Formats: sequence, structure tokens, C-alpha cells
Amino acid sequence: MARASARHILVGTKEACEVLKTKIEAGEDFAACAREHSQCPSGRDGGSLGEFGPGQMVKEFDTVVFSGEVGTVLGPVQTQFGYHLIEVTSRTE
Repeated sequence: MARASARHILVGTKEACEVLKTKIEAGEDFAACAREHSQCPSGRDGGSLGEFGPGQMVKEFDTVVFSGEVGTVLGPVQTQFGYHLIEVTSRTE
């Protein structure tokens, strides 16, 4: 069964998500941005969500984690919780 590890940053608007993505792509640290900006409790841990399998996250999030490129900042991804930047740190098929 597929497993993935990922970290994310959750914010309230698409615009805020895009600004953070630009900063991270320009060299800012993902974990530091998560600690400062994420509205999810995982922000305290640099956005780390640990390891999980398909179906454990909301559909939109799950789709990106199990199809997106590992090690790349993906998003903005809209879910019922807000807008996410997602970085898949590892995945096994």
C-alpha cells in the first residue's frame, strides 16, 4: 500500500498561499514559514504531518500528495480548511 510523508502550510486565502510559495521558491525555509504563518497546529512542527496512507486526508489534499512530485512545493490547494502549500517529503508506491 502507498504511504507518504508530507508537510504543509495552511492559510486563509489563495493570495497568501501564493505569496508564501514565492518566498519559499526564492529560498525561504519551508518549516520556518509554516511555524510563522500556518493556521494548522502542525505549523508548530514546521508543518510536518508525518506518514499516512491514501484516504487519511481530505480528497483534494490526498490527490496532490499521491500524484505530485516529491520534494516540490505544490499548491495552492483548496480544501474545506483553506489553502495549502504541500511538500511531499517521501512516498512509496
